[in-house]
Amino acid sequence: MASSRLKRINITVPESTLRLLDKVAPKGDRSRFITEAVHAYVTSRSRARLKAELKAGAIARGSRDLALVAEWSSIDPDTWPGRKK
Repeated sequence: MASSRLKRINITVPESTLRLLDKVAPKGDRSRFITEAVHAYVTSRSRARLKAELKAGAIARGSRDLALVAEWSSIDPDTWPGRKK
């Protein structure tokens, strides 16, 4: 993950978080690991929000969609105008 401009920050984390970080990222590789973790977390939250919005929309339109299916399912495909046989 290349960046043309890096900024140094100081953060405070619980000791348990630091121990976990030390297990998965060598000391010289912490910044890269944290950067990737933040990007993955934000992407995951964005996907989860989109999934929730799509689900809510489908639930909200469910009765309308079922009514359309019921209306169109009664059409006989053999008598549909312009149907090629």
